[in-house]
Amino acid sequence: MINRETIDKIMETARIEEVVGDFVHLKKRGTSLIGNCPFHGEKTPSFHVSVSKGIYKCFGCGKGGDSVRFIMEHEKYSYPEALKFLATKYNIEVEETVETVQDVEAQNAKESLYIVSQFAANFFENQLWNSQDGKAIGVSYFKERGFREDILKKFNVGYSPDIWDALTQDAITNKHAEEYLEKTGLSIRNDKGKLYDRFRGRVMFPIHNFTGRVIGFGGRTLKTDKNVPKYVNSPESDIYHKSNVLYGLFHAKKAIRDQDNCYLVEGYADVLSVHQAHIENVVASSGTSLTIEQIRLIGRFTQNVTILYDGDAAGIKASLRGLDMILEEGLNVKVVSFPTGDDPDSYMHKVGAGAFKTYIEENRKDFILYKANILLAEAGTDPIKRAGIIRDIVESIAKIPDNIKASVFIRECSSLLQIEERVLLSELNTMRSAKLKKSVQQNRASQSQYQDMPPENLLDDQATPNIGLAPEQKIDSDDLQEQEIVRLLLAFGHELASWEKVDNMYIGSFIIQNLSDVIFENKLCKKIIDHYRIEIENGHLPTANQFIKNQDHDIADLAITLSTSPYTLSENWYNKHNIYVRDETVNLKATILGGIFHLKKRKVDRMLLNLLKEIKVEHDAVNQEILMQRYAHIKSVEKEISKFLGSVILK
Repeated sequence: MINRETIDKIMETARIEEVVGDFVHLKKRGTSLIGNCPFHGEKTPSFHVSVSKGIYKCFGCGKGGDSVRFIMEHEKYSYPEALKFLATKYNIEVEETVETVQDVEAQNAKESLYIVSQFAANFFENQLWNSQDGKAIGVSYFKERGFREDILKKFNVGYSPDIWDALTQDAITNKHAEEYLEKTGLSIRNDKGKLYDRFRGRVMFPIHNFTGRVIGFGGRTLKTDKNVPKYVNSPESDIYHKSNVLYGLFHAKKAIRDQDNCYLVEGYADVLSVHQAHIENVVASSGTSLTIEQIRLIGRFTQNVTILYDGDAAGIKASLRGLDMILEEGLNVKVVSFPTGDDPDSYMHKVGAGAFKTYIEENRKDFILYKANILLAEAGTDPIKRAGIIRDIVESIAKIPDNIKASVFIRECSSLLQIEERVLLSELNTMRSAKLKKSVQQNRASQSQYQDMPPENLLDDQATPNIGLAPEQKIDSDDLQEQEIVRLLLAFGHELASWEKVDNMYIGSFIIQNLSDVIFENKLCKKIIDHYRIEIENGHLPTANQFIKNQDHDIADLAITLSTSPYTLSENWYNKHNIYVRDETVNLKATILGGIFHLKKRKVDRMLLNLLKEIKVEHDAVNQEILMQRYAHIKSVEKEISKFLGSVILK
């Protein structure tokens, strides 16, 4: 257990913009910071961070919370694990009882996969630098390749002995369970039930996740036998999903944000070489074809990607096929091609760090124009091939969601391809129309399953059928009005009411007092109002943070949603256009009373509708008269509320 004082210190120290900023590229907009949501794929930022409130909120997928909640959601950590993560980030000491390796493994199976992976990384690194074979074979190999020692240690590179079960036996000796060695893929069980190492006689590249924890490995053989695979990688596990991982991202994320550009290479050695050239904003796709998830991972930090291609023609053509996905995600793509036979690793060691950096800066080309040049050179003068290539290039441009960018590329390609711009535009529009039509057909197909359902099955859980009522009599819920009251409490509850007939009363107390006769129907709103009322009765005025950081996630989510907004008023309205827009704080009386009486009017309207229903079905004359009198009384109340609302809002 982590004691309360430590938790409070962590919560006070953690800065939401720093915690989220480690994972999401944030830009300032008004009073908030915005970025692409890390919890769902999006091209237009809807993820907001409020520094003043210490919370984040995505208006796309709805996720929100504080620093601890963010780490829990993003890293799939438990509450204590998230606290420990933040404590480590801010160098806060966490006092805990001493636990054995077995205790930790028993508490959390997933955590055990991280523990055994880190153990393996330490084992491989120790073997590289301290064992006789490691120094003679592993270190010698890296030195022959021209890698500096500081770069190797920065990436925790290691060596796996050419022994069947060196790692397995050492892990078992250190009390690590065989189950987790198998689940991470570090060990394999043969037909006779004996465990042996997956990686043997290889230099090892640990793969880190976003936060720096080891989740997998890539191992390169040092043998020349062509029957031995050059690279062996960790299999998929509960902590390692290769399509969601970019090698080197943990070391590169800050530089990517600072440089607003990400260099993308193919292999582990390429990443190390580019770092050695003092270029740190580089990642690799870890030996897999580039995936949408990896592209979106880059998109959290920058909208600019520069591909560092191998120089061979086969590698270039293979890469071209996958890069349309980057365009489709709205990122800007440039390409650097190396001389034939070279890749980033070999070229850096051939020309040196300084010349390598200069070459990259001077040889960047836009992807579309680069693709056009490569394919046209291959087609030569063959008109059939040229027509196919032109169509291929326009297909790539059609994937660019930004119309302005697309039109610029069309114009440049028109000159390069020696074909009229209007012809290219016509082809572009045809392709986009076909894509749109296909999308519409898919949506219709997905919705067709509902066509044969009876109407009652199409109602959501909150829907209430209004049997016997005319359309204009439909009784909607009061959720919006009730949520507005909660919003006002969270936003202004601690401010003093400064209007007439209210003497030194906090707005929170004023609202609760004026709604003592109102029953809230929304369960979450009712919980918050009831808690607020109890706290006031006990002499305390609740803060917004009590609800934002509430252990009940539903209450916390509602409080966060009501405390944030995707919209901010631009200063340009006044600074550039001289248009003054009244803020709700300018006339708090109108804001607060408007919220209270709009809710009351809503409740009164509902009472009137219910009375009308009762009058229609009541056949006893006396009872009907009583109902009519009650209706007349409530109608007069409704008129007074409407009159009051009209006057107070206009003041």
